[in-house]
Amino acid sequence: MASLIHAKEDIISPKTEIDTAPMMNVTISQGNRKDEEQSVHHAPIVSPYNDKIRPLLDTVDRLRHLKITQEGIQLPTIVVVGDQSSGKSSVLESLAGISLPRGEGICTRVPLIMRLQNNPNPEPELFLEFNEKIIPTDEGKITDDISIATEEIAGEGKGISGNPLTLIVKKKGVPDLTMVDLPGITRVPVHGQPEDIYEQISKIIMEFITPEESIILNILSASVDFSTCESIRMSQRVDKTGQRTLAVVTKSDKSPEGLFEKVTADDVNIGLGYVCVRNRIGDESYEEARAEEAKLFDNHPLLSKMNKSMVGIPVLAEKLVKIQATIIQRCLPEIVRKINAKLLANEQELNRLPKHPNSVAEAMTTFLRIVGSAKESFRKILVQGEFDEYPDAQEMHCTGRLREMFDKYSQELHSKNVVNRDFLLDKIKVLKETKSIELPNFLPKAVFLTLLQRKVKGISTIPLDFVEKAWSYIEDVLTSVLLRHCENYPQLISSLRRAAKNLIAKKKQQSIDWVNVVVEMENLTNYTCHPEYSTTWSMLMADQATLMHRVNDPHSSNVVYIKRFGEINIAHLRHFKGLVEEAYDVKMRITAYWDIVLRRMVDNMALHLVFSIKNLVNKEMQRNIIEELVGPQGTGLERMLEESPSVTEKRNKLEKSINLLKESNNIVANIIDISFED
Repeated sequence: MASLIHAKEDIISPKTEIDTAPMMNVTISQGNRKDEEQSVHHAPIVSPYNDKIRPLLDTVDRLRHLKITQEGIQLPTIVVVGDQSSGKSSVLESLAGISLPRGEGICTRVPLIMRLQNNPNPEPELFLEFNEKIIPTDEGKITDDISIATEEIAGEGKGISGNPLTLIVKKKGVPDLTMVDLPGITRVPVHGQPEDIYEQISKIIMEFITPEESIILNILSASVDFSTCESIRMSQRVDKTGQRTLAVVTKSDKSPEGLFEKVTADDVNIGLGYVCVRNRIGDESYEEARAEEAKLFDNHPLLSKMNKSMVGIPVLAEKLVKIQATIIQRCLPEIVRKINAKLLANEQELNRLPKHPNSVAEAMTTFLRIVGSAKESFRKILVQGEFDEYPDAQEMHCTGRLREMFDKYSQELHSKNVVNRDFLLDKIKVLKETKSIELPNFLPKAVFLTLLQRKVKGISTIPLDFVEKAWSYIEDVLTSVLLRHCENYPQLISSLRRAAKNLIAKKKQQSIDWVNVVVEMENLTNYTCHPEYSTTWSMLMADQATLMHRVNDPHSSNVVYIKRFGEINIAHLRHFKGLVEEAYDVKMRITAYWDIVLRRMVDNMALHLVFSIKNLVNKEMQRNIIEELVGPQGTGLERMLEESPSVTEKRNKLEKSINLLKESNNIVANIIDISFED
């Protein structure tokens, strides 16, 4: 909706500043003052303008009644604030033509929404709305009924509450206005009030006056320094330039000295201007009070200096009506935009909620969709190395994390291949233990296998630890992916966790069994057809002659350099001259063959892991999860038919919000093309 209001030349433009010039001249000529006092001051505080804005005001009131503000949409509101005993109640009574609760301490303990409506019927109609109730009342008992309703909302005593009480006044002659009267500001708690009464009141006031849509009606006593008033300080915090603040100065008759200068100087930036009024005294009727007020500002030597556009309750009423009309007209297009935006967002969010299955067939379809989408995500991050679904979650960049784990595994295997401090000594000991009646210079197979088995045993736990860590990581990833895809079905979470745990436990055991077989094969025999074995052995044997020369020459250096092993101290070898040459040969054969063994342990582990992961993703994951949830013992589909309480609550909340917003939209649509005439 591009616009709600098609403005005419005589309509207040939403882009113009709020014009607070009065629409009613209260100046009485000297010649027929008495007759005109009788006709003017007994007339209603209304103007033809009221009839034109009533539909707009009704619209805003209905939106407020629907509690549209709970959707984060602010409404144009006149908010009445003032320090305690500033005369707020007197001003509101004069505008509404009814009495409000009075007494010591805070009389207004809850936000009082006053909806005034000019009604041609001679008999006033008054209602109180609170806690989902509508209570009819009348002028005689309105004060008591407000007190009773306040106690129901805020409790007995002198505590306050942010929950509002609405007072509807349909009475002949009242201006069409909706205002929110807030508790008077007090700094020092009296008996029965909470110690943090000031903080509580301040919080309520700031909530109401902060929105840009709020007009602040600041009630000030003529007897105080305006700059020291707490209500002024609060309004200045949210309206520094004062462009949405109107000040009403009460008790003008009590403290007339310097009042003209105070409102003229405007040291506190009241952008919408001042209206000075006289409070009703004693048993004066509202008509009598208005007549006395007019006399005061006409005849008083100090107060008569004031321009008639800034004195009197009638002027205040006209200003408020006009300000209210302008701010409503200005805000309605934005309110419509916000309602439509919020409505669209809520409908989209509701559509994203899972469709609640009504049968086992629907539950199966939904379940297969969840598993299928999870499978595809798992394939992307674990097989294909794509992580667009988890751009910032590095733990879900699986191929990279598994490569890091695999590199660490390879480094750990190779780090076990360290040089014994006593070079060849372990080989010599084995040669001694395996000697038997045999041809000389013949290397028994038992020597090689014994040394090989020792080295295999030394690294046998490393591949087992690796598969344990790798599958534990994959279990975490699988669980995370499954839970992400079934987040709208929390009733499935426990079953999916169990399915993931059981599946990974099976895969982990398969890997452990495979590792044990590989280790056992390396233990049982020594074989390779790789030509690198012979090449490496020949290269390492090149230093044998040098070693033997040093060992056999007692005067030579005790240190000799050998490829792959660096500088070696050979002093201990001179005690085993007969076995050194043979031990060296065994050492180099084991070294050359161990390179092959480590390469097999690394390469085969990589192939095994990739093969197992692909089988898991392509074949086993979906089958195992389905068996877990819908197999003989599975109850997953039945649980899917029971919608999660949290999803139900969210669905109900969204549906309620959508209905409210649609109703609000309909309400606003009814006032398109409304115009005003002066």
